[in-house]
Amino acid sequence: MSEPQARFGWEALKARLGAGLGSLLQRGPELPVRDWVSTGQPGRPQGFDQALMWVVVALLALGMVMVYSASIALPDNPRFANYQHGHFLMRHVMFLGISFVVALLALQVPMQVWEKYAPWLFVAALLLLVVVLLPWIGKGVNGARRWIALGFLNFQPSELAKLAIALYAADYMVRKMEVKERFFRAVMPMAVAVAVVGLLLLAEPDMGAFMVIAAIAMGILFLGGVNGRMFFLITAVLVGAFVLMISFSDWRRERIFAYLNPWEEKYTLGKAYQLSHSLIAFGRGELFGQGLGSSLEKLHYLPEAHTDFLLAVIGEELGFAGVAAVIFAFFWLTRRIFHIGRQAIALDRVFSGLVAQGIGIWMGGQAFINMGVNLGVLPTKGLTLPLMSYGGSAILMNCVAMALVLRVDMENRQLMRGGRA
Repeated sequence: MSEPQARFGWEALKARLGAGLGSLLQRGPELPVRDWVSTGQPGRPQGFDQALMWVVVALLALGMVMVYSASIALPDNPRFANYQHGHFLMRHVMFLGISFVVALLALQVPMQVWEKYAPWLFVAALLLLVVVLLPWIGKGVNGARRWIALGFLNFQPSELAKLAIALYAADYMVRKMEVKERFFRAVMPMAVAVAVVGLLLLAEPDMGAFMVIAAIAMGILFLGGVNGRMFFLITAVLVGAFVLMISFSDWRRERIFAYLNPWEEKYTLGKAYQLSHSLIAFGRGELFGQGLGSSLEKLHYLPEAHTDFLLAVIGEELGFAGVAAVIFAFFWLTRRIFHIGRQAIALDRVFSGLVAQGIGIWMGGQAFINMGVNLGVLPTKGLTLPLMSYGGSAILMNCVAMALVLRVDMENRQLMRGGRA
């Protein structure tokens, strides 16, 4: 082929390609922005966040080991004389097994179903919070009535209320999206719902759970787009309510004073007893700890070592390195959950995104409070370390919550692959 013929052929090819590309660009806006194609299994999610799952499994496994370490000496106490040394470990393993089965079932439920029944789940949680206050049903421990005895499990309705408020607040914001700038139509009904939950929890009393539930509700309202001035108004009201509760309650006020000066003699042997021994445990741990199983504070010095103060035992036995690893794991977990929530919102799945972010506030906020209490940064509150501390209903609800986050992520991946969630 001669050079003029080759040049003519090349120019003709470029002209055809240019015409075809121009035609395609002209038709571009007519193409659907988010269409779907059949994947062979419509509606069935494909893939999940394996890193998130393994971090959760690691926290559960470490929690199981540390619960055993923290509770192994309890039968030496006359109060637990009838228990075997592995009693709390066996029960914790049973709780983990039940939680795994329930979480696996929850994982199969589409988020549309959770959205449909979110108000009813919230009503059920309210009814259980009322039922637990009845003397012949609710079980009292150390002056608090927070549990319903189910034989193999003492169920704590406040743990269900945390999950219920996350689902209800997300559903509420989706329904109120058009009026979210109006205080009385968007914010006031939710504030009343949280206030009712708060009154029931304070009657138990369980101020720690109320703080977490209030944080979940407020966080979802804020992330849902409620006006900033309204949000700060609600924050001011809640802070004022907490200040009043502390001011008019002698034992709560004493707890604050003990937190401010835990080494004063009357507090060290009283309200600050747990805090002072927790700080001693961290001090003994130093950089790499005394070794697994070598804690002295768990030998009847530190009360509730296997529940509220599990981190102190971790600090004494695994040292700064172990505590730093746990803190980093919860930081990564919370950040990843928020990322999944933002991803869902970007895919126009607002309910799913707000639920995931609400669960992120729950896990991150409760872990922060528990760690702050153990380290003496915050006043003592009866809150467990999520996914790790001993407690059947807490582990159960934590696992169900993480199953919902995985479900949101699975549906996100299904949509991004061109399928239907």
